[in-house]
Amino acid sequence: MASIEELKKISSQVRRDIIRMVTGAKSGHPGGSMSSADFLTALYFGVMEHDPATWTRDGRGQDVFILSAGHLSPVYYSLLARSGYFPVSELGTFRHFGTRLQGHPSVDTGLKGVFQASGSLGQGLSAAAGFALEKKLDNDPKTVYTLLGDGECEEGQIWEAAMFCAHHKIDNMIAMVDWNNQQIDGNIDDVAGVGDLPEKWKVFGWTVLECDGHDFNEILKGFAAAKAELGKGKPVIIMMKSDMGHGVDFMAGTNAWHGKAPNEEQCKVALSQLEETLGDY
Repeated sequence: MASIEELKKISSQVRRDIIRMVTGAKSGHPGGSMSSADFLTALYFGVMEHDPATWTRDGRGQDVFILSAGHLSPVYYSLLARSGYFPVSELGTFRHFGTRLQGHPSVDTGLKGVFQASGSLGQGLSAAAGFALEKKLDNDPKTVYTLLGDGECEEGQIWEAAMFCAHHKIDNMIAMVDWNNQQIDGNIDDVAGVGDLPEKWKVFGWTVLECDGHDFNEILKGFAAAKAELGKGKPVIIMMKSDMGHGVDFMAGTNAWHGKAPNEEQCKVALSQLEETLGDY
């Protein structure tokens, strides 16, 4: 497992990958990818038990991660490549014609590391629940993880899945919410008024934890606390308080970069604020 200093270096490189990928494609979703980069880096390099060499799509014998908020594919692909699931050089094909790295994760391209296609918001928690239930039935002790967006929590299917998980005591799964309070049309509260999101999850029967999604000490403590709740009869969710576009000053804290790619000059400015630690593709 990587140290905190190593995690910081990996997450900086992941953010560089994100910026370069969406700039090269002239499309994509950098904002949420940047806000979730730290805690997903911690997940892949400090928490989750996974091995590209033995990966199979059924997930047996390994931890499983489902990206419900499929538009965050840039951060997902970067982490998979940096973890060894496919060549880092392939990141340069993001959203190009014929690529395996489609705008939203797909399983029909045979991309190693992707368990479930996602992109239609609201569906990933249901898929994760299915994986978790299968592990229970198979006596597989590994854990299922899934990431939701806070704007995605406006989707009705999220709450159907939330009820399902609580009713069936799916306590071998840890969900996360990228809690940046922004979505494509603006501030979360202005668009749909989700209100007290942590309290909603509690009312639906979940164990709810909160942590700073950009502080690696807090992130690792949050995952440890979540894992300590597994097996207790309730599904677990971590509200990862984050900042959309985190890491680049002109992107941070605004929904303007939810689904917009930087131009070449903006890309240079962004990269100047992010340390190259593992080598660009």
